[in-house]
Amino acid sequence: MTTVTIVGGHGKVALRTTPLLRDAGYMVRSVIRAEAQSANVSAAGAVPVIADVEELDTDAISDLLDGTDMVIWSAGAGGGGDERTWAVDRDAAIRTMDAAGRAGVQPFIMVSYLNSRLVDGVAPITETDAELPAPAAYYNAKSEADEHLRTATDLDWTVLGPSVLSLEPGSGGIALVTDAGTRDVDVPKTSRENVAQTLVAVIDNPTTAGRTFNFHDGDTPIAQAVA
Repeated sequence: MTTVTIVGGHGKVALRTTPLLRDAGYMVRSVIRAEAQSANVSAAGAVPVIADVEELDTDAISDLLDGTDMVIWSAGAGGGGDERTWAVDRDAAIRTMDAAGRAGVQPFIMVSYLNSRLVDGVAPITETDAELPAPAAYYNAKSEADEHLRTATDLDWTVLGPSVLSLEPGSGGIALVTDAGTRDVDVPKTSRENVAQTLVAVIDNPTTAGRTFNFHDGDTPIAQAVA
């Protein structure tokens, strides 16, 4: 049985992804920071693995990934301030990528964010971009982590860039954003359930390796969109 390790397994996207993966025949290991989160993770169908990747070095994360066939990065600082955003969304993410490479684990699926993509070849967002709905550190940390995955690893990577997330029921449909010339503010939100379905779709389709999917809720069936 193929084993998937979700880093950030207690997040809202991860908890929706876990039962889908389980039902598709995968074994799921969910890396979580707190013992108190174990019950929810187990109920969703995953084996809880208690470890704080913010505190672990690359060697320790590599050991953590022993026996894993693929990794989903779905962790984040969750609004813990700029310093912790850099520590989790960039630094811990990059250490986990490097650890996966060291352990020979791939593919590596990154749950990122729509506005973290390069625009006209430029990643950084300044604090003057006030119309964007999150601090500049969030976009920039995500962007730097994504670029490390694409350019500084030999992993079979896929990056998912949904827009602002919602708790609406999943429709099973998304719309891909292909224009990298502007940053998007006034676009539809993305259901976390649709992100979960998209994660399973890219895992089930090996042709998605080396591709970035920026998207929001839409009308194209997810499997068709990622194909």
